[in-house]
Amino acid sequence: MGRVSRLFMTGVVLAVAMLIAAFTANAQTRGAAAPAAKTLKNPVASTPASITAGAATYKKYCAFCHGVTGKGDGPLAPKGSTPADLTDAKWDHGSTDGEIFTLVQNGVGGDSKMVAFKGKIPDPDLWNVVNFVRSLGPKDAKR
Repeated sequence: MGRVSRLFMTGVVLAVAMLIAAFTANAQTRGAAAPAAKTLKNPVASTPASITAGAATYKKYCAFCHGVTGKGDGPLAPKGSTPADLTDAKWDHGSTDGEIFTLVQNGVGGDSKMVAFKGKIPDPDLWNVVNFVRSLGPKDAKR
């Protein structure tokens, strides 16, 4: 094998390795909220106005899959999917405001059909959605 061929093959192997690393990092971020998300603070106070605004955004983007009341029974959820019940006391993909925000922004990944809304829902509106979703579940839940 000539020197040019070896350099070319080395370049191909490095490119493939970089693609695998990038894919793995993206999959890890989407499967669960990134560790830093746990400490991300919600800059929008949970007020009646914020919850009302969040409900409107939720209705526009989320109710199709999660249902109007957040039970995970939306009429247009992808076939074979099981959208999260946002009213229950235990959440599998993170429960802090920052984790919820990050999961909605980046999607969930894995077997989930939850898509990313980054660039589709402005950050302030997404924080309102977090406040609305929090208003759906039990008040004493340790989500």
